[in-house]
Amino acid sequence: MVEGGRAMIPRAVIDEVIRRTDLQQLIGSYVQLRRSGSNYLGLCPFHSEKTASFTVFTGEHEGFYCFGCGAGGDAITFVKKMENLEYPEAVAFLAARVGINVEETASEREHGPSRERIRALNLAAARFFHSCLFDESAGKKGMEYLQARKISLSTIKHFYLGYAPESFTAVGNALRAQGFTDEELVAGFICGRGSKGPFDYFRGRVIFPIVDTSRNIVGFGGRVLDDSQPKYLNTSDTPAFRKRSTLFAMNYAKDSCADGLILCEGYMDVISLHQAGFTNAVATLGTSITDDHARIISRYAKKVFLSYDSDSAGQNATSKASAALEKVGVEVRIIRMTGAKDPDEFIKKYGKDAFSSLLEGSVGEFDFRLDRILASHPTEVPSELLKASDEISSLIAGYPSSVERDLYIAKACEKTGVRQAALSEDVARKIKKRRYDSDRRDSADAVSIAKFLGDRVNPDAAGNVRAANAEDTVLALLMIYDEYRSEVAAGTVALGADDFFTSFGKKAFSGIMRLHSSEGGFDFSLLGEEFDVGEMSRLEGLRVRRLDMFNGREVLLSSVEVLKEERSKEAAKKGSAGQGQEGSGSGESLMALLEARKRALEKEKKG
Repeated sequence: MVEGGRAMIPRAVIDEVIRRTDLQQLIGSYVQLRRSGSNYLGLCPFHSEKTASFTVFTGEHEGFYCFGCGAGGDAITFVKKMENLEYPEAVAFLAARVGINVEETASEREHGPSRERIRALNLAAARFFHSCLFDESAGKKGMEYLQARKISLSTIKHFYLGYAPESFTAVGNALRAQGFTDEELVAGFICGRGSKGPFDYFRGRVIFPIVDTSRNIVGFGGRVLDDSQPKYLNTSDTPAFRKRSTLFAMNYAKDSCADGLILCEGYMDVISLHQAGFTNAVATLGTSITDDHARIISRYAKKVFLSYDSDSAGQNATSKASAALEKVGVEVRIIRMTGAKDPDEFIKKYGKDAFSSLLEGSVGEFDFRLDRILASHPTEVPSELLKASDEISSLIAGYPSSVERDLYIAKACEKTGVRQAALSEDVARKIKKRRYDSDRRDSADAVSIAKFLGDRVNPDAAGNVRAANAEDTVLALLMIYDEYRSEVAAGTVALGADDFFTSFGKKAFSGIMRLHSSEGGFDFSLLGEEFDVGEMSRLEGLRVRRLDMFNGREVLLSSVEVLKEERSKEAAKKGSAGQGQEGSGSGESLMALLEARKRALEKEKKG
């Protein structure tokens, strides 16, 4: 298949990949699914939620759709979005999964080194760094550092630790000798570009390879052996690596986290814990926890023990991580550590059993936040007690369960001496205010949604809601029914791209009918070659929402008639406005329409 002069994966290969891919098994490897009738439900991997709104449809109209955030599509769209891949790469990813070999596409070559090529580069670099560490001359400083940190030889080999020589060219030269190009070295963050040519990023550092859950080396962390800065240097995002969605040692921890994960701040914390037998420990990579991290963690564990540093920065990071994990339904337990600044130091000073006791004595998120409030406000001072009570009532008001609130009110009163009735009254007042503020936001959101404002996939829809709704119906029916596409193709139903009001509608109609007329016929998955994940989600949403409705031929004909009526009205407006003016479908006219509606709404509010 060729698209716009760009070589693509042959249609026959894509068809075979789709045929062999079991969507439920694919998505089930990322999301915990439970059967619901003939379909499956789970927590959406693309947004934070506690109630499952993510559905995997089986049978004739196989696909996925989240009724919460609107993400949807087929297996290829899921992989594109989940793994941040382009269409050819996503097909290749699925092909490898089902045992089909797909050569690197021209698209990948045009856009620089491929993901697989960077992975090969990383593996070669890891072997070089590891060999340097065991070189008595080149790696002496690195080995002495690790031995001083009491890291055993077996642990060094287990994590494949390495050392980068104090040279600007050592690793670059070694990898060029293996056939890697300067472009690949720079794209993989092994080298940077200097005025005299590429130079090694990692110099004089102990190297920690970063491995994904599929056992691929995707990047590196490097620690200096002196006081120079930065203390840690991490691989930037590359075709093979995204820092915000990668956790160090998850490749090991995912197999031993039935009782929960231990989340730390640094490489050495994780390595020391694994060495002591706590193989369920992971760490973020030089960054605070992200929503992506939280969602990935939720796939593997329902409980997380937070073991961040005991300094103020670590405690602030604990609060942020707790909030992110609670959003995705993960139970949070917080380790309170004294006598050491981090897990690495604690294990070395007090041993494995003492750390096990810390896990057993971990506290919930409320106890942690309550203790932080009380530590900031000495309650024996009346003015400080008032501040503490205000913060505590705000904290408790944020919990949705009335039982939880009652328990926390009792616990807070026990620690502060405040009467339960007084604190309960303050909590009730803050809950009432939260609901009022929420209702105001919901009302504003409803107005925006009703006007199609903020629609990034189909912004033109705001200009003619009636036509946009008709377009949605027509597109859904054409995707669902072969016979309707055949009638349009034959001219039995008179419909063309010019009958559509929005640019998105025109594009979708053209794509659907072009595939219908192709040798292999229409296949929803092939739309992903020209539509991005947002557009594919919109199309899947149209298809899903239409499946349970009456879809007789008269529905198609009436919707087509609406399109033609609205198009006639638009033509009449253009004619009356004169030849020098643009039609209502233009960007300027659309913005003018939205501004006019905004002014009218403001006028109504003023009365």
